[in-house]
Amino acid sequence: MLKVVTAAEMREIDALTGERFGAPSLLLMENAAQASANAIKKRLNGQIAGKEVLILCGKGNNGGDGAALARKLCAMGAFVDVVLFGRVEDTTGDAGINFDIVQVMAEGGHGFRDSVTSDTSTRHLFNSSNGTLSFYECETENWFENLIYGELTKGYDVLVDALLGTGLSRPVEGLYKEAVDFFNRYREVRQSAQDKLIVSLDIPSGLNADSAVQIGDTVHADLTVTFTAPKPANVLPPASRFNGELVIADIGSPALLIEESPSNLFVIEKTDAVNFLTQTRYLPGSYKNTHGHALIIAGSRGMTGAAVLCGNAAMSSGCGLVTVATAASVQSVVASQLQPEVMTVGLEDNQFGAISYDAAKQVSLLKDRADVIAIGPGLSSQDPKTRGFVIEVIEKSKKPIVIDADGLNVLADFPRHLKGTNETPLVLTPHQGEMSRLIGRKEKDFLEERVTLVREFAMSKNAVIVLKGERTLIAAPDGRVFINTTGNPGVGTAGAGDTLTGIITSFIAQSIGAFGDKANILLAVRAALYAAGLSADIAAQKKGMRSMVASDIREHIADAIKSLDPHGEKP
Repeated sequence: MLKVVTAAEMREIDALTGERFGAPSLLLMENAAQASANAIKKRLNGQIAGKEVLILCGKGNNGGDGAALARKLCAMGAFVDVVLFGRVEDTTGDAGINFDIVQVMAEGGHGFRDSVTSDTSTRHLFNSSNGTLSFYECETENWFENLIYGELTKGYDVLVDALLGTGLSRPVEGLYKEAVDFFNRYREVRQSAQDKLIVSLDIPSGLNADSAVQIGDTVHADLTVTFTAPKPANVLPPASRFNGELVIADIGSPALLIEESPSNLFVIEKTDAVNFLTQTRYLPGSYKNTHGHALIIAGSRGMTGAAVLCGNAAMSSGCGLVTVATAASVQSVVASQLQPEVMTVGLEDNQFGAISYDAAKQVSLLKDRADVIAIGPGLSSQDPKTRGFVIEVIEKSKKPIVIDADGLNVLADFPRHLKGTNETPLVLTPHQGEMSRLIGRKEKDFLEERVTLVREFAMSKNAVIVLKGERTLIAAPDGRVFINTTGNPGVGTAGAGDTLTGIITSFIAQSIGAFGDKANILLAVRAALYAAGLSADIAAQKKGMRSMVASDIREHIADAIKSLDPHGEKP
C-alpha cells in the first residue's frame, strides 16, 4: 500500500529530508526535474530529441521544477521554450536559482518566437549541440492572446504545466487563469495525445491538492508526475480525473519520513494482492478445506441471478468450498445456473418466494461448517420476516460476515448495538446510495466528504466498509482508508456488485482456511478488490466497456490472478 499525504505533510517531509538526512532541497528539485524528464521520455517512447516543448512556469517551486526540467530536456535534444509568469528577480530560493541558470543559459540570443511581441517581456535563446532553450518573462495577458490565437502552438509536441503546484486553495484567476485556459484549449484543438502531450508537475494547476473536488478552472493533463507520494487530488475523484496517467516519482526523501507522516489514507498497490496470493498459494498437501468454505445466503423469486453471480464468482476465485443457501422455491433454478462445483441448500421461504424468519434455524446449522458468510444479494428486504431473518443471522453469527445489497437495506437504520469484533468481523459493501441510508446523510454529501464519512462509520461500527464507486474505498476500524485504482466504468452494470461480493467472500475464506483465527481479513478484502478491478480491466481490453457484463469479471478473474502471481499458479 502507498501512503497519500497532504500538501502540509509533504512540505514537512521535504523539510525533514534536509534537517535529518542532510539532503539539500535544491537536490530534491533537481531529482524531480530528472524524474519528470524520464517520465516524458517514456511516454514519448524514448523519442525526445527534436521534440518541441513549451514549459509555462509560476514563480514558486513548481515553476522552479519546470525551469530545471527545461535544462534536462534540452540536454536530451529537445527544443524547449520556457515562459516565466513574472520576472526572475521576483523569484526566490531554489526556484530563483533555477530561473537564474535558465536565464544565463539563454542570454544573448534571438527572440523566443518571431510572431510574439510584447513591450513588457524579455526574450533569450540558448543553443546547444543537442537542443535549444529559450526563455521568456511575461507579466501581461496580451502575450497570451497571440499565443492562443496565433500560429505559435502548431509546432509543440509537449506542453508542461509548472504553474502552481500543491499550494493552491482558491480558484485560479488573472494571468494564471489564462494559462490554464490555454492548456485546455490546446487539448481541444489537438489531433491526439499520442504526439501532442500535456504534462503537469506534481498536480494539475487549478486543483487544491488536499481536496477531491474541483475548486475552479483546472489543467486537464495527459500525464502528471507527482513527487515522493501522491496527494489526495492525485487519487480521489473527481479531481483525479484531471491527472491523466499518474507517475509517482521518488526524488530522494527517505521512505521512513513518509511512513512517519500522520496520514491514514493509502492507495492499494499490486503488492497487496500479490502478498495475499503468495500467502494463500495452492501448495502440495493442501486441499479444499485449506482453501476455505464460503456460505452465501442469497436469492429469492425474481432475483435468482444475484445468487448465481455471487456463488460462481466465489468458486472461480479460488474458494475450496462454496454453498449457496437460497429460497427453497427457487433452489432448483439457482442450482441449474450455478457451476456444478457449487453446493446449494433450500431455505424455508414464504408465499412470495423470499426467505422467511424461520430459516434462521437452518442457517445456524449451516454456518458451523463455513469459514465466512455472505448475506444479501438478491434477498427481498420488503418482507418484515425476511428482514428479521437477516438481522438474526448477522447478530448470531460467530464467523466473519460480508453484508451486501438487501442485507444492507435491512440495516438502513443501523442497530446501535450491532458492531464487529476481532473474532467476528463485519464487512459491509455498500454503494453510495446504500451508504447514505446507513449513515442517514444525503448522497450529495459524499462528493467532498467521502473519505471522512466512510472512515467515521467504519470506526464507529468496528467494521470494514467497502464503499463502491469510482475509485472504491475500503475503510478499516483503525481509521485507515484505502483507495483502489483498478477497474473501469464498465463495472457499472447489473450484477457487478454481486460478483464483487463473491470474490471478497472467497478471498476471506481462503485466508481463514490458510491461517485460521490469524487470518488477515483486511488484506484479503484489499486483494479481492484489486483483483476484481484488474479482472474488469482485462475484460474491458478484450470486449470493450460498453458490452461488458458482470459474468465477464468472473470469467477473467483467473487471468487477473495468474498475472499477479504467475509463479504461484504454475503446477
